Amino acid sequence: MKKIPLFLLVLTFQAALAQQQLKPAASVSAAGFSPERLARIDSFFNAAVKNGYAPNAVTFIARNGQIVHHKAFGFSNMEQRTPARTDNIFRIASQTKLVTTIAMLMLYEEGRLFLEDPVEKYLPEFKGIQVLEDPATSKTGTRPPKTPLTIRHLLSHSAGIPYQHPADTAGLEALASLEGLTTEALVKKVAQRPLLHDPGARFTYGFNTDVAGRIVEVISGKRLDEFFRERIFAPLGMHDTYFYLPPAKAGRLVELYAKPKMDSPITLSTNEAVRRFPVTGKQTLFLGGAGLVSTAADYAKICQLVLNGGEFNNVRLLSRKTVDLMARNQIGEATVWDRQDQFGLGLQIITANSRYGDQATPGSLTWGGAYCSEYTIDPSEKLIMLVFTNVTPYAWYGEFVRKFRILTYAALK
Repeated sequence: MKKIPLFLLVLTFQAALAQQQLKPAASVSAAGFSPERLARIDSFFNAAVKNGYAPNAVTFIARNGQIVHHKAFGFSNMEQRTPARTDNIFRIASQTKLVTTIAMLMLYEEGRLFLEDPVEKYLPEFKGIQVLEDPATSKTGTRPPKTPLTIRHLLSHSAGIPYQHPADTAGLEALASLEGLTTEALVKKVAQRPLLHDPGARFTYGFNTDVAGRIVEVISGKRLDEFFRERIFAPLGMHDTYFYLPPAKAGRLVELYAKPKMDSPITLSTNEAVRRFPVTGKQTLFLGGAGLVSTAADYAKICQLVLNGGEFNNVRLLSRKTVDLMARNQIGEATVWDRQDQFGLGLQIITANSRYGDQATPGSLTWGGAYCSEYTIDPSEKLIMLVFTNVTPYAWYGEFVRKFRILTYAALK
C-alpha cells in the first residue's frame, strides 16, 4: 500500500478542523481569493450606503471553513448614526425555513415520520381540506384534492398553500404578531383555506414551513423554540439566534427600514409588528417559516453544516445522505418563480439555466428572507456566502443580494 505523505495528512486534518470551526483565513490569497477583487465588495457597499440604497450590510464569506470576508457597512440605526457591527442581529424571516427543515429531517432520521405522511396524520385540522376550483378569481368553489397533502409537499412548497389567498381578503399575519397569536392558532386558520392547486402540481410559496414547524412541535412534544435551542442551536454553538431576543442582546438588533421605490429615500418602517416583534409584544408566535433573528456569523454555522454534509462543531445533526436528499429537486418540471431554478427540501437549487444564481455552480443552494438577507452554499467550491440587511419593502433587494454574490465569485482565483 502506498503511504500518504505526512504533510498531506496534516493538511487534510487541518481542513477538517477548519470546517468544524469557522476561522479567519491566515491568508485570503491562500484560501483562493484575490484580495484586490474582494475589496470591490467594500467599495460596493460603501457606495450603497453613501448613495442611499442601503442602510447597512454585514457580509460573511468562508471557503473550506476559512473566513475571507466578514465586515459591516453603514449604520445599524441611521437616525442615531450608530455604526453597523459584524455582531449586529438581523430579522432573517424565511431563512428560518432551513432550520425548520433540518428539525423535521432530524425527526425523519429518527424514524418518527415519513415524508409521504399526510399532514392530517399530525394535524387533524387538515382532514378534509379542499382545493380551490378557480384560484384566478375570487370564486370559492372547491373540490377534494387529487393527491393527499404530505410533509414532502410542505418542505418543497408544492402544497398549494400561499401567503396571500384569493378567498381570504383579510389575510393572515405572515411574519410577526405582537398580539398573542400562537403558531397553533395560525396553522388552524391556514387549514381553513382551500389549497390553490393539487399538492405537487407546482411551486407555491407560503405558510408551508410554518405548518411543518407545528408538526415538529406535535411529534417532539416541544415548543419549536425549545426544539431549536436544545437540538440545533446549542449543539452547533449558535448563541445569537432566537425567536425573541433576551433583553441583554436587544441593543444589537438593527433597525428596520423601508425603500419601496428606487427613488424613495430609506425611511423607518411603519410596520410596528415586524419592526418590534423580536423585543416586545406577547411573544407567543414561533413561526417555522419566518420567525428567527440571527447574526451572519451564527447563521453561517447552519450553512457550513449543510456544506459539511450534516455536521458542524463536531456534532452530526443529519446524515450525509439526508443532506443529499435536501439538495434533490422535489418540484418536477416546475420552477421557482421566474428564476428557472428548482426547489429541494427547504432551499432553492440553482440550475445551469438559472436567471438568478449568476456564476454559482449548478447545484448550489440558496434562499433569503423578506427583510433582505440571503445565503448561498456552493458545495463544488466549498464556499458559503451570506449578506444581511433589514429593509422591507425593498426596491433594491435583487441588486443588493445578487451583486454581492457576483462580486464574491469574481474574487475567486
